[in-house]
Amino acid sequence: MAEQDFGTGCPAPRGRTRHRGRARSGAALVTAGLAFLAVLAPTPSAAGGGEPRPLVPARFVPGPCPTTPEPVPGRCGYLEVPENRARRGGRTVRLSVAIVPAASGRPAADPVVFMTGGPGADAISDIPFLIDSGVNRDRDLIVMAQRGTLHSRPNLACPEVDRFYAEAVGLGYDAPATGRRLVRATRACRDRLTASGVDLSAYNTTENAADFADLRRALGIERWNVYGYSYGTDLALTHLRRHPWGVRSVAIDSVVPPQVVSLPWTWDSAREGITTVFAACAAQPRCAHRYPDLRRTLTEQVRRLEARPLTVMAAPPSGGAPVRVVLDGGALVNLLVANAVPAVDVPAALDELAHGNPERFARARAAGATPVVGEFAHGLTQSVACAEWVPGYSRADLLRAGRRAFPGWPDSVLAQAPQLPFEHDVCRVWNVPDRTAVQRVTTTSAVPALVLSGTFDAKTGARWGAYAARTLSRSTTVRIPGIGHWVVPQSPCAQRVLASFLTRPTGPDTRCVAGLAPKPFTITPPPETA
Repeated sequence: MAEQDFGTGCPAPRGRTRHRGRARSGAALVTAGLAFLAVLAPTPSAAGGGEPRPLVPARFVPGPCPTTPEPVPGRCGYLEVPENRARRGGRTVRLSVAIVPAASGRPAADPVVFMTGGPGADAISDIPFLIDSGVNRDRDLIVMAQRGTLHSRPNLACPEVDRFYAEAVGLGYDAPATGRRLVRATRACRDRLTASGVDLSAYNTTENAADFADLRRALGIERWNVYGYSYGTDLALTHLRRHPWGVRSVAIDSVVPPQVVSLPWTWDSAREGITTVFAACAAQPRCAHRYPDLRRTLTEQVRRLEARPLTVMAAPPSGGAPVRVVLDGGALVNLLVANAVPAVDVPAALDELAHGNPERFARARAAGATPVVGEFAHGLTQSVACAEWVPGYSRADLLRAGRRAFPGWPDSVLAQAPQLPFEHDVCRVWNVPDRTAVQRVTTTSAVPALVLSGTFDAKTGARWGAYAARTLSRSTTVRIPGIGHWVVPQSPCAQRVLASFLTRPTGPDTRCVAGLAPKPFTITPPPETA
């Protein structure tokens, strides 16, 4: 079972090399909830007034930096905020904060604050990628662990779910028995967290956005620039809508528009990303000649594996003894969506699979057998997804979206949202209130915005960047050919565009994009001559 990052839903396997981007995808709220949320943060119509004072002030406390594989090159501390801002006098949460100095000797006064993906990913571990990408070139970089994640207290990690994912590589991806095991693991995590006093309903995008607003005030920053990727774009757009004060610019990378994200939406993104890879192969003569009609090849393999799953032994890419993996149709699709096999190798991998060699996909699936237990906050994933993404759409809606995206595929594959399998069942167990009335809302803003998308992104399809930009009146939309999820760490051109945007938000230099094209695809000898 591919782990996720919305994109995620669930975490992408860590252990990626530093220079490759990491993966990391209603009904009305009850009347009382609407009443208190109106107090928590401004509506867009309030943006012209002065910034309101929070009912419960947050405080920043300097302290040591979190222990990480690569030491944090800056100063640190933690932000203390209410767990639930509607409950005065309730418990508080602590969120680790790292402030990385600008590489320039004369940094600009307005720093960059980073919002990571997931939801549930560890933002602190993204610092090396951000530094390598030059995000702190001319400005200090502020990175805060989102509520419920690894370097916050409480940490909504679910070792029970991590252990399930490790076992799931040897199970049918979309088999009902697999779903029941996932639900049991999720229930065990929920029971443990709630027994410790965690209010799961407070781990949502509204509170998350308010945390960042509190951070800016607590640090005494007049203006800052927001950069978010994947779920961090959902969060950044929510932050901009509810807390526009002090936001100089917003850069969103691999876009999740809060007004549309849902389980059916994931099939649209999967179709766009996968078919764009196939179209790029068709545009390269050698690839087109060697691997004709990849869409048909994929459909044939999804149907074949779903009818007769393969069970093979494969060594995890990180090393170690081979493990038992099962490749069925659902596993194949989710490996493609997760970019677990690099896009340049996908045509070759599908051709090899069609000719009896599943090694590339089997090794990619085996990577899930060695998760870092406790690193990813599945609790935040489910609190956000079950409150904000799942409500309002039925299982039938999800299946119809899958059929539209990939006609002819088995219903057993299409019934599960990419990267979020069995989510309706999981959410029934997680049991948090529906928040779609306050979260499925369009952000309309004149704050300068940069909207970055990769054309090979099958988690957050590139067209959703342009969609979000329609209501951002001073936005620049950039599509980077041949790049998947989280564009900036993977594309030197995107890094240059982001740097120029931070210097001049209303007129970034995008000239480097014109000369870009997907890299050549891997070409293997035909089976008869291999």
